[in-house]
Amino acid sequence: MPQPDLQTGFQIASVAIRNRVVLAPMSGVTDLPFRQLAFRHGAGLVVTEMVASRELVFNAAESWSRLKGAGLTPHMVQLAGRDPHWMAEAAKIAEANGADIIDINMGCPAKKVIGGYAGSALMREPETALALIEATVKAVSVPVTVKMRLGWDAQSINAPELSRRAEALGVQAITVHGRTRMQFYEGRADWDAIAAVRAAISIPLIANGDVETLADAQEILRRSGADAVMVGRGCQGRPWHAGALAGHAPPARGEIPAIAVAHYRAMLDHYGAHVGVRHARKHLGWYLDRHAVQLDPEEKTALMTSKDPDQVAERFYEALARTATTPLEEAA
Repeated sequence: MPQPDLQTGFQIASVAIRNRVVLAPMSGVTDLPFRQLAFRHGAGLVVTEMVASRELVFNAAESWSRLKGAGLTPHMVQLAGRDPHWMAEAAKIAEANGADIIDINMGCPAKKVIGGYAGSALMREPETALALIEATVKAVSVPVTVKMRLGWDAQSINAPELSRRAEALGVQAITVHGRTRMQFYEGRADWDAIAAVRAAISIPLIANGDVETLADAQEILRRSGADAVMVGRGCQGRPWHAGALAGHAPPARGEIPAIAVAHYRAMLDHYGAHVGVRHARKHLGWYLDRHAVQLDPEEKTALMTSKDPDQVAERFYEALARTATTPLEEAA
């Protein structure tokens, strides 16, 4: 089959996706300000941080904050959990609050998540996973998708079989990260192994894992046979990168300081100044590591630890603007 062009759109059931580069859901990273920025710069689809299903049903403030779409279309919400009842109820809430697509998290490797037997832990319990999928699909009228890993470990690669059975239950797309849970993020993602999922399903397949450059995106499509790519860590410190891979012009080097500071201010508005300063620190670090590599370590520490939002914004802008003449390589 011919390799799809990243700039063309595709469908998840009745939902049109404008191109084939998807921003991955990353807990603590892809909050609303990050997703708005990525979508504005051309990402084909953006996905919420994972929303804990039971906590959403019981009105936990953090879950409701993560659910917000604020006009992003299509609005894709990722739910996490292991109980079919709570997943179904949370899916209904998400749909009622504007979700166009519900994604089920069966891929997160974090100890906090698998400790509750959710995320990639579900791949050790396929019957539980399938019961959860069935309940979620039956609860809503919008498309349901699943994100998973290749398996729990190298001895239990079950993504192809789970994907086949998920499709039979009505799932409309599958995303596969080319590692097992036990690999966490070590080594290299196995793009060839994702091809076994392509052979098992007829619905759209999205390939994920170690996509940094345009060449990576094209190669993962070629080797996996997937319909689209999902980019995660490669977008940290450059929220425009998913759009750049899909053919949108990245910002000029001189534009980055203003974009980064606007992102910082948006986080303060979203979380409130006190909490926002703390939440924003990892993003400041990613921007500085990518775009201000010559920054003095003491200056970086002072910037990262300051609790004064205006002082942080001023120092952040200055640090990025100082290297604004450095050539910027994007989507190489």
